[in-house]
Amino acid sequence: MNISKYEQRVLHALARGGAIHFERAPNGKIRAVTCVTRDGHLLEDCTTAVFERLKKRRFIRSVNGTPYRATRLGISSVRAQPDNR
Repeated sequence: MNISKYEQRVLHALARGGAIHFERAPNGKIRAVTCVTRDGHLLEDCTTAVFERLKKRRFIRSVNGTPYRATRLGISSVRAQPDNR
């Protein structure tokens, strides 16, 4: 599957145990996202556009208002890296 460099970086962080925290606007739409790695570092590559694209392709999902995490499809779509095998 054709995944951009920024989407790959975000999916790698999520596959290793990271999460995407979000902030909602008063109308209920998501207005800001923050990608946090397993170690607690912030990932700058996670923009709202990258988040929307990953969500549209069903690579990430949230259950009952929890932070977004990688789905099985998202983990299987990301290319293998030495730290992610």
